[in-house]
Amino acid sequence: MTSIRFPSPMRVVVRDWSNANHVLFLGRETTLVDTGYGDCFADTLARLHDPEVLGERRLDRIVNTHGHSDHIGGNAALKRLYGSRISVPEGEAAHFAAWDTRALWLDYADQKAERFVHDDVLRPGEVVEMGGMDWQALAAPGHDMDALVFYCPEERLLISGDALWANGFGVVLPSEGQQRLAATRATLEMIARLDVRATIPGHGAPMADTGGALERAFARVEAFEADPGRMARNCVRVMLMYALMHRRRLKLADLPAYVQRIDVHREYNEAHFRLPPERYAEMLVGDLEKAGAARRENGWLVPA
Repeated sequence: MTSIRFPSPMRVVVRDWSNANHVLFLGRETTLVDTGYGDCFADTLARLHDPEVLGERRLDRIVNTHGHSDHIGGNAALKRLYGSRISVPEGEAAHFAAWDTRALWLDYADQKAERFVHDDVLRPGEVVEMGGMDWQALAAPGHDMDALVFYCPEERLLISGDALWANGFGVVLPSEGQQRLAATRATLEMIARLDVRATIPGHGAPMADTGGALERAFARVEAFEADPGRMARNCVRVMLMYALMHRRRLKLADLPAYVQRIDVHREYNEAHFRLPPERYAEMLVGDLEKAGAARRENGWLVPA
């Protein structure tokens, strides 16, 4: 999968776009960074039980990069199974305590996760021991304004969550667009100042060319800065595609009612597009078809 050399206590499990990647650390205590989507927990557990990953060992601790469903969806089930301690970014703690489904992009965006209770928080600037290595928890606002990334200076490794992918970063909400976009740029500039030999993104394979990924990410920021409408359209397209991946299909005839029912679509349509629900739904379907991400099949919209 990759020729990148990782320290022996580390295990990187690459998932898909529905589930965040997992980074497992063995050692004095076992630590898992991010736990995938809740509906995919059986697959998550099977991957962890691989003898080359966690095997029959106990999972002592869960660390989350941020609070979205594809990163925290397995928290509750893993805590039940292992009694794992859950550590979350300090800025997310209030959202989890109140189970703020809007702030966590759950029913707000047609996503879901089982409620859990966290045990402690991680503060920006704090050093976290994982696998016998010291990892700096660094603030990485933008996609999620309270997100953290984890950097190990000794190994020059970065766990970037959704702050940096090979071809961009996690979706940036158009509400407070300039603030979030400025934060995204600042996060990328922060990463560019680090001495990184390899990056483990939240989605996609680990990458040795962090510089190239940063160039592509900065270009994306510049495109959104030049055309805020493009950022809004990208956001709602991604939100629909993510829901589609988990639902596996959406009835085309029901989509106008669906986009009126799901807050993120109704609100952003009213703020940015001002289209009748039928035309708004058709715009999204057309965008997904054009991107090769979805197709129409016997009256349904299905992932391609």
